[in-house]
Amino acid sequence: MKLKPLMTMHADLKAPADVGKGPYGQRTIFDVTAGTFKGDKLNGTILPSGCDWILIDDQGVGHLDVRITLKTDDDALLYVQYYGVLEMTEAVATALAGGKPTEFGDIYFMTQPRVETGDKRYSWLNKVVAVAEGRVVESAVEYQVYEVAKG
Repeated sequence: MKLKPLMTMHADLKAPADVGKGPYGQRTIFDVTAGTFKGDKLNGTILPSGCDWILIDDQGVGHLDVRITLKTDDDALLYVQYYGVLEMTEAVATALAGGKPTEFGDIYFMTQPRVETGDKRYSWLNKVVAVAEGRVVESAVEYQVYEVAKG
């Protein structure tokens, strides 16, 4: 198999709502307020209807559960859901607090985006297995998203 670049995504986040430590870990919720995505076959904006529910376990690992809606430049709607893992390091805490952003490859921040659409122009996305690497920037996250293709 090989990885083919699918898109780069930038998602703006509202200040987090801290639910507190429950039976499964520390629950924090980030509303996704806007954003953009860009690739060879995909371009558009992230609608302000998504959310990132993150559960941080006792080992400092953030377990992501994200759902967002993308709107392409030609008005197709794409539902995107992904789970992932973010190692909550000091660099991540600094970036979330508005300090120096992390860079791709600096931290373990991996996701598995799944795209669904009823738009025939983008129905090929319904069959794509994707993986992504993330980074944390001030009030936002960015992802490099790859399609897993046959070798």
